[in-house]
Amino acid sequence: MSEMINIKINGVPVQARAGETVLNAAVSAGIEIPNLCYMRSLAPYGACGMCVVETSVSPKLMRACSATVSEGMEINTESERVLKARKLVLELMMGDHDGDCVAPCVLNCPAHTNCQKYLAEIADGDYDTAMETIREKITLPASIGRVCPHPCETACRRQHVEEPISICFLKGFAADSVYKNRLPVPKTEKPTGKSVGIIGGGPAGLTAAYQLAKSGHSVVIYDKMPKAGGMLRYGIPEYRLPKAVLDREIEVVTAMGVEIRTNCEIGKDIDFEQVRKSHDAVLVANGAWQSMALRCPGEDLEGVFGGIDFLREVALGGKPAIGRKTAIVGGGNTAMDACRTAVRLGAEEVSIIYRRTRAEMPAEDIEIEEAEEEGVIFRFLTNPAEILGKDGRVTGVKLQVMKLGEPDERGRRAPVPVEGEFIELPLDSIIIAAGQKNDPAGFDALPKTQKGTVAADEHFFTTSLEGVFAAGDVTNRGAGIAVEAIAEANAAAKAIDAYLLGMELTYKEPVLSRREVENIDFTVYEKRARAVMPQRAAAERRNDFKEINLGFSEDTARAEAARCLKCGCHDYGDCRLIKYADQYDTDCKKFSGDFHTRFTETALRVIERNQNKCILCNLCVRTCENEAKKGILGLVGRGFDTVIKPEFKGIDIETVCRDCLKCADACPTGALKIICDDK
Repeated sequence: MSEMINIKINGVPVQARAGETVLNAAVSAGIEIPNLCYMRSLAPYGACGMCVVETSVSPKLMRACSATVSEGMEINTESERVLKARKLVLELMMGDHDGDCVAPCVLNCPAHTNCQKYLAEIADGDYDTAMETIREKITLPASIGRVCPHPCETACRRQHVEEPISICFLKGFAADSVYKNRLPVPKTEKPTGKSVGIIGGGPAGLTAAYQLAKSGHSVVIYDKMPKAGGMLRYGIPEYRLPKAVLDREIEVVTAMGVEIRTNCEIGKDIDFEQVRKSHDAVLVANGAWQSMALRCPGEDLEGVFGGIDFLREVALGGKPAIGRKTAIVGGGNTAMDACRTAVRLGAEEVSIIYRRTRAEMPAEDIEIEEAEEEGVIFRFLTNPAEILGKDGRVTGVKLQVMKLGEPDERGRRAPVPVEGEFIELPLDSIIIAAGQKNDPAGFDALPKTQKGTVAADEHFFTTSLEGVFAAGDVTNRGAGIAVEAIAEANAAAKAIDAYLLGMELTYKEPVLSRREVENIDFTVYEKRARAVMPQRAAAERRNDFKEINLGFSEDTARAEAARCLKCGCHDYGDCRLIKYADQYDTDCKKFSGDFHTRFTETALRVIERNQNKCILCNLCVRTCENEAKKGILGLVGRGFDTVIKPEFKGIDIETVCRDCLKCADACPTGALKIICDDK
């Protein structure tokens, strides 16, 4: 047995075996020294340069994987000089690392739903697992899969081949497939004895309730409306989101033990302070229920409706008196919902008034197209100057003709009036869908922003009141899309859970590798058209509120999901390279220049090798030679263009690799991917 000697690591006395490496001595003492090319079972190689340390025996930095310990040696693994050297190594590596840690669709989803994973699961026909993947972030997948404006698809790389994948509808397909057979109630943790009151039963409130109940907390939702669902129920028409679908998803939440108290308005039926005293923590998620005003003459006339007010009245079973001719002011999805609802209520002429052109409309293209199919008239470059009336009732609107001015700092051209040019449009009613805001009544104690929204921390959604959190449309920036409210609710639920358990959370923007689109050759992919959602004909659907989309068939859904390019790295969770890059706050783009001209090869047939992610640590080569005893892999070329490639040697590589796979296990960067693991 080797002689034991005394050394110091970071000032702490440690006993080590004489002659062993600094790295092994540190590991034995429970101290991590970062490394990317080292395995204890292999001889030191020293390729990565990550394991450098300062020692008392040399003025130079030493590589801990090869330097050996000696009596009295003092080692510093965390000095400023060491950390600076490691960061430089990482920045050089990342500068030549051409890979996506996380798929662009995932990053562009406000809730960071793992779209890539659930698409693969749908493609495999595993809808139950896909549903669970989605519900890690999206509590209401069947509903959101019908109404989300899908920012994930905006970022989908498949658009550079032909068209983005229908990610949103596939989310709904997976959820519908599961709900058809069972109510998928998740398991909850052991009760914590802690109670949370949630004000608002919309997408944010329901999401937070789901996550907190799952963590074992007792949850009560207070909602002022007759039924929970928030804007999903009262702001989105039945033809887009059947309320039976929403009810099924809310049933999951209540089956988890969440209590929902409806017709319970803060400041009227119960005081905010009463809610605070009744619970260990409170989440304010009561949304934005007030329509924004235009501030133009005539807005107080009978026959003027707020967009959200109009949709809510219809959802409650009412039939607003809009008459034969109506117009909707606005260009967002609420305006589209309002105009298409007006068509279904029997209005003979329905117009959209929008002060910019169609190109600037924030509404989804499909919503605009469907509205046009249903007979809605679009009056672009017009803006209400005055709502006209007689005997206190709307008779029309005077429209200011507009033109687009110079682009602003964001490149958006502002509409400006054309002096002296007006149009008069006869109307029986007008619906203002120019935005919405929160109602502050009953929440005087809460801190507010200049916009009147609740001021909350942007990462943990805490407010200045002890134990009170806020999320969704009621906070900071105000009303947004449902998936943004859901994202905030997920973060708030995590923060509330930590608060209740006495834990402290910290936030740090993760360091990620992102591919540049111009470095990707999309011509290698076969073009396959995006699946088209089958719909009811416009002439039929405009007459009722039945759902207009008929849904994908199973074959269509699986084929559509299989179009995914699998942009994100399969090994992101275990990748040591990005772990260290994040730990050292690495600037991945600090060093730019020519990338290696590399490729993805499948010559090993059961293992895919992505040369763009390879850092030439040589672990796979050495593992194949010394652990597997096969020597199939080797370094090919010299200098900048060196790559690792297989040498066939006349053996059955597929059988050998299928029964081994040790090189893929050893790879620290996700450069090797098992593509056939059915041993």
